[in-house]
Amino acid sequence: MIMHKLLVVGLLFFALQVSAEEATFAGGCFWCIEAAYQDLEGVSSAVSGFTGGTLKNPTYRGDHRGHFEAVKIEFDPDVISYKELLAIFWHNIDPFDNRGQFCDKGFSYRSAIFPVNEKQRNEAIASLSRIGEQFHGETIYTEIRDASSFWPVEEGHQDYYKKNPIRYKYYRRGCRRDARLQQIWGDEAGVH
Repeated sequence: MIMHKLLVVGLLFFALQVSAEEATFAGGCFWCIEAAYQDLEGVSSAVSGFTGGTLKNPTYRGDHRGHFEAVKIEFDPDVISYKELLAIFWHNIDPFDNRGQFCDKGFSYRSAIFPVNEKQRNEAIASLSRIGEQFHGETIYTEIRDASSFWPVEEGHQDYYKKNPIRYKYYRRGCRRDARLQQIWGDEAGVH
């Protein structure tokens, strides 16, 4: 009985020590955004899916109109901050393209930040402002939108860059994603 109580107290202490937050970003193809975050220290998960629309249960090969392709990230803010996640986001997108990202065009491929609380919203606004100052005179099309329901995409699209590394690299190269990121961000580009 004493061991059981100690185990319960220990588990409760551990649960209180682990702090997790969520962040959601849309940056074109969710495979590429997921790959940018998945293996970072402090990130416990990066899940590809859809958000921003009103349609329930959107699917990749079916209907996902009104939704963005996005990635929901669970992270430990004591290890990696939301501000750091924002920097990674910016360095993995083309904020000047209002028609989509790289070779993927259409509403669902546009870039957006979906803050889950006021603190994240303020940090997202500040980061957008910094990008605007850095690229003075350029129009930044990346939006900051209210967080909404997140619908994970079918399993075949989760961890695509790991499951299909050759196809994934061919896709990135074919879309000239890395070349464009290098052109915009230089050494800070999120090339994978």
